[in-house]
Amino acid sequence: MLLRRTQTVHLDSAPAPAADPRTAPRLVVLEAELLDRGYALTAPLHAAFAALDHLDLAREGRPLLSAVDELLGSHRPHTPLYQRFPLTVPKDSGQLYVDRVFALLLQSPGQRCVLCGASSTVHPVSPCAHLVCRTCWDGSDYSACPICHRRLDPADPFLTPVAPAPRTTSRRAAFAGELRLLSLGTDLAAASAVEARRLMGRQTPLSGQEYADLAALLPVLPAGLSALPEDIPVRETKALVLGTLLREPRTADAVRAQLRERLTTATDVLRLLCVHSGGNAAVLKPPRFRSLPRALRRELLAVLDGLHLGSLIEDLSRHPGPWKRAAERLHPYEQYARHPKAALAFAVLRESDAYAFPALRDLAAQHPQWVTVEDGRIRAVTWNGQVEVALAARELPHATRLLRQRPGELLRRLDHVLRLYEAEGATGDPAPLTEALTHALPRAGVGALLSAYGALRIRHRSGPGARRVFFPRGEVTRAFAIPEDRAPLPGALTARVCGLLEAEVLRRLAAREPYEHVLFDEALEDLNVPFAEHASAASLVAVPRGSRQPLPPGEVLRLFLHWTQPADTRVDLDLSVAFYRSDLTFAGLCDYTALRHLGGAAVHSGDLTSAPAPAGATEYVDLELPLLAHAGIAYALPVVFSFNNIPFEKLPDAFAGFMEIDGGRPRDSSYDPRTVRQRFDLAGDSQVCVPMVVDLHRREALWTDLHLPPAAGFQSIASHTADLGRITRDLLSYFASGSRTTLGDLARWHAAARAPEATVVRREGALWTYRRGSGESAAAFAARLAALEVPQEYGTSADLERLLAGKRVLVARVHGEPVPEKASGTAYRLFPGPVDGHEDVTRVTAGDLVAELGPQQPEVASGGVAGTAAEPRSVLGE
Repeated sequence: MLLRRTQTVHLDSAPAPAADPRTAPRLVVLEAELLDRGYALTAPLHAAFAALDHLDLAREGRPLLSAVDELLGSHRPHTPLYQRFPLTVPKDSGQLYVDRVFALLLQSPGQRCVLCGASSTVHPVSPCAHLVCRTCWDGSDYSACPICHRRLDPADPFLTPVAPAPRTTSRRAAFAGELRLLSLGTDLAAASAVEARRLMGRQTPLSGQEYADLAALLPVLPAGLSALPEDIPVRETKALVLGTLLREPRTADAVRAQLRERLTTATDVLRLLCVHSGGNAAVLKPPRFRSLPRALRRELLAVLDGLHLGSLIEDLSRHPGPWKRAAERLHPYEQYARHPKAALAFAVLRESDAYAFPALRDLAAQHPQWVTVEDGRIRAVTWNGQVEVALAARELPHATRLLRQRPGELLRRLDHVLRLYEAEGATGDPAPLTEALTHALPRAGVGALLSAYGALRIRHRSGPGARRVFFPRGEVTRAFAIPEDRAPLPGALTARVCGLLEAEVLRRLAAREPYEHVLFDEALEDLNVPFAEHASAASLVAVPRGSRQPLPPGEVLRLFLHWTQPADTRVDLDLSVAFYRSDLTFAGLCDYTALRHLGGAAVHSGDLTSAPAPAGATEYVDLELPLLAHAGIAYALPVVFSFNNIPFEKLPDAFAGFMEIDGGRPRDSSYDPRTVRQRFDLAGDSQVCVPMVVDLHRREALWTDLHLPPAAGFQSIASHTADLGRITRDLLSYFASGSRTTLGDLARWHAAARAPEATVVRREGALWTYRRGSGESAAAFAARLAALEVPQEYGTSADLERLLAGKRVLVARVHGEPVPEKASGTAYRLFPGPVDGHEDVTRVTAGDLVAELGPQQPEVASGGVAGTAAEPRSVLGE
């Protein structure tokens, strides 16, 4: 985990008491193996390996190579259907299908081959027992049954062993990608605690991979919980931490002592129950809840009873099904006199008979603003209901007063509210809304703040034919699009509101530790700020969804897919590619029904229909990028289908990605880890994945990390071509519109708020340096950086030493270019590079940069509705 997260290697073996002459040559071999995978050792790590004896070097080196192989996907054998792919892939897929059907339906034991007429050449293969002619089907090329394409018993006589291709310099070029530097880790326990604290303190939700990392780190924390930060800002993270540690006998008592302090909403309790029962804190698929000890039940009910009644009732109504199942474990009516508000909230959830619970009916009468009795049933009066009534009646001042109590909800409804103000003729000065924003923004969450900024800054450009794209919360990321039927907002209005949002961002960043210089790439405009990260795929390179990146410079892009099926289930995944012209009309495909497209501009390695362990199954598609572009293909859309509708989450191992291959050299079917540029896991309750859109004309890839709803019956890309074309059009338009805040925006804000000078690395490599003027505001400085006005100084990469040496800097770049040795500070990079080995520069992720926009601690709200009395533990203002 630390190798993947921090690129550090922690050695268990102590240095040898004396130099071992056998260590040096073996270390050379280890370095060569790592270089062959695109990794290199920093000087301290090299010295640590060199100090081991040769046996300890072997003990440390083997697991390191295994871990690197797992990151790159080379820990599995990769044998496609046609072992001499791409040379032996049939040119006529239709004739191949006819031959397979004839052999399946007409071939009989003991008879001549129905295809070639040869005798004594037809024999069954194991385990499928299909009759296969050894003359018609080449056992030295096929790795599976030629009839059904299922994996065969490795000992089946049909499979002819093939000698591996020699690894010569003429066939294998030197590594051409960015090297990933490995550093020496000195204290495994301390490094684990640091990573755990960093994840727990993150102000933004964790990605799926980060969530799993934290779950694995928690059991090694000290029993006294001294490693826990005072505040865990993200509620899902907090539930993961508390729920996991609550299951550990050595930490359970310490966690129980903190429950009342740390659980501040009813949904916090539900998330805790989900994690405690082995589920996920996102409450997307709640598990079967475990029985709870009586003492823990009482503590959780006491937490619920101590909450503001309005918040409690509304939180329960957000997840009614899970809460009704949780009530079976909590028993809220068992001693309802001890926890009357909790019992009343569950009675509202179930719309219980008011006359069956006289004490609860009397308590409900004391809170008419939250509870009512209708037709003999106890029902809720919700905050959302009050907002909807006010907006429907166009009571804008009242609706605004309600919305200011919940900053996140205000920002999510901001477009709607602005349209209502505009319709009422209040575009000149919507004073109540401006005052509400001024009051609410300091407490707004990062995600809502950045989403509102990105969406509003383009609302004056909305025109006919535009489409709105939504990414609803779920286990995996799905997208839905509808026509844009909203009228554009006035530019002056959106500019004022975006100015308020940007001012809040700059105010928060100005409170952070300052830098002396900020260096960032103009190309960060192509990278979006991460969103919906909880559903993002674990990947080798963490590209934010909706980001564009240049394709590798090689002429051939090799897509790959590997999976292993469960022991009792056959799983057939299919790697397919759909091609579209510039107007997004369908132009063809390359899949199991068409192994070659345009005579070989795209070549499929063959359709494997089973993947038994341990070998699994691998499929490739080679895309000759220049040939496809020359033929008028504008977009290539890779798709992974589960043919027999087995969700990805059921597979013990499934991943995909792409490699860069030099088209000028002979290529074979080997899996070369040096050339892997992206590898991502296939996971979640999904059967169709669209990882990216390849723009052949611009030689760019739009990273989508998108999952589509499964179709009934079998999966085939040919039945989805129209839908895929619409999806591609919607995604290209949406992400090109500027409706998502970019890492370029974020880098400018960091520079304007935290440093007196900033350098922009232009796309062509020139350095433009800006200095903040005397009395110049952060907003004005940010505007100069955004407009790329005439800089105070021009330079080249040779000036980096002078600009950064001896300073505390923030560096944000696409590639990990070197930073002067005398500089210190923080660095973000998308792709690895020399900066990874800089000892005085802390590497951060895009999520870490976003997390620094975290709000100040929210004040306790006054009960939710203006004029109502405050109650203990109110969280309506959060």
